[in-house]
Amino acid sequence: MRIRVSAQRGRLCVRGMFGLVAVAASAVAASAQTVVTLNQAPQVLFATLRAGTYADKNVSDTLATRASDNPDYRRRALLKFDTQNTIPAGSNVTSALLTVTVKLGSGDATRNIAAYQVTSSWTENEVTWKSRRSGESWVTAGGDLGTKLDENVVGNVAGTRVTYDVTALVKRAVAGSLGSSRYTRVVLIDLDGSTSDSYREFFLPNDSNVANRPVLKVTYSGTATTPIPTPPPVSATGTTLRVLHWNTHHGGYGTDGVWNPDRLISKAASFHPDVVSMNEVERFTSWGNADDPALFASLMKKYTGQTWYYKFQTAAGGTTGNGNLVMSRFPFVATHTHLLSYKRSAVDATIDFNGRAINLTSTHLDDSSTSERLTEIGQLSSWETTLAEQRIICGDFNAWPGTTEVSTMKRTYYDSWGEAQADGTSIAYPGNTAGNTRNSRIDYIWYSHGASNLVLKQSQVFDVRDANGIMPSDHRPIMTTFIVK
Repeated sequence: MRIRVSAQRGRLCVRGMFGLVAVAASAVAASAQTVVTLNQAPQVLFATLRAGTYADKNVSDTLATRASDNPDYRRRALLKFDTQNTIPAGSNVTSALLTVTVKLGSGDATRNIAAYQVTSSWTENEVTWKSRRSGESWVTAGGDLGTKLDENVVGNVAGTRVTYDVTALVKRAVAGSLGSSRYTRVVLIDLDGSTSDSYREFFLPNDSNVANRPVLKVTYSGTATTPIPTPPPVSATGTTLRVLHWNTHHGGYGTDGVWNPDRLISKAASFHPDVVSMNEVERFTSWGNADDPALFASLMKKYTGQTWYYKFQTAAGGTTGNGNLVMSRFPFVATHTHLLSYKRSAVDATIDFNGRAINLTSTHLDDSSTSERLTEIGQLSSWETTLAEQRIICGDFNAWPGTTEVSTMKRTYYDSWGEAQADGTSIAYPGNTAGNTRNSRIDYIWYSHGASNLVLKQSQVFDVRDANGIMPSDHRPIMTTFIVK
């Protein structure tokens, strides 16, 4: 997935005194403009809200508007752009233009269609006319509307492009003045009277012709008055890399049924990991209704005194939902995400450690079907070949040792716990010498056969029960230590 970014800087004509040139150069640098173009998933999400007998139906395969007195025909086009992860917080947004392209239009030659702010978050594959996500209704059916941003006359000829000025909304979103989420959410609504010829359908973010896709083009610059501090990176020197993996049980629901992310992360931090993989991390779902990735990174900083960098990917590809998280006390060189079949995903982060590029992937495979897990393993393995060595894959594979899934992984990856057992360097605790992470051993830290600069030192499954036998999650964490040479 690419975000096209270009920097446009003014030119200096060097005349006169050096001091004057230096002042001019400083002014130009301060006014440097960056342009971000968002025009593809997962940076652009969409759905159509349809009323009447379709009010409980998720329509995520078209983007359309229609005005009608008959609720069954009424439609609104919903769009969400990721201005949270693509534009630095606190940036000075000077322009934000949303353009959509007509794919199909019915009889009316023109329709007045407006762009409104949507004030509540929503999930692409769950949103309906009645609900913004499964189990959570809109305050007002048809979407929780904020300010009308812009209005345009939209023709019915295929290829017609319409641009809305949404600068005011994006400026507020990026500044963080709309709440914890800095995403830009917009809905297109036909303002004219009811007619069967009011239908407008727009091209989707996955259209093969990039020029036809909905696009948000944002121009911004840094803010000289309120610069965003960048913490100094932790030095990635040394040779011992400690990799922790933990399925969090929906963001920290312990075996007592209590959601307590502080309890979970304080325990994770106590193992002194360098990089962390976590599954079942939630972003604004009914499981805690919090931004777990940001919360977890903040709590890791609280308990370690260091800044933690993170990358998250939901299982189904949406901006909210359950997913996988990679955290690191070292800055990321690069990050990658990949969607697997059956609403599963993988997220990868590259770090530079002891002069070596390390790719750490977190994933969580299907919980009910061997054939589906094998499909996902095939997709994961194929994708991993596009990533550089040294490669480590962590995750809940929902498969115990000896299964076909594990045998398939072993063709190209080493099971670090199994290898440590064979070497006599595995560590567990009384009653769990097999290293079971749940009812069996289903959580793994794998390292590739081609990772010639990773030397296994030890692997450990931790006992995380408190004095009352309660665990922070229904899984136990596993940590593998590598020597990076």
